[in-house]
Amino acid sequence: MPRKPRKKIKLKTHRGAAKRFKMTSTGKVMRHHSGKRHLLGTKKPKRMRRLGKSIEVTPGDAAKVRLQLPYGLP
Repeated sequence: MPRKPRKKIKLKTHRGAAKRFKMTSTGKVMRHHSGKRHLLGTKKPKRMRRLGKSIEVTPGDAAKVRLQLPYGLP
């Protein structure tokens, strides 16, 4: 009796990474700036605007994040 080929198991998404990172449609990994939670009165408005925007993850770290998000997560 021939053996059935085994299916590959589904990979689990790292839930902490899913909440912190987003993938763009072109495959870039985006993250938010830190430092916008408290002590906001001492920070200048220009700095606050910059902290509110998303930024691309550096290439070395992006490779690690992609392993944690195997299916992309938009």
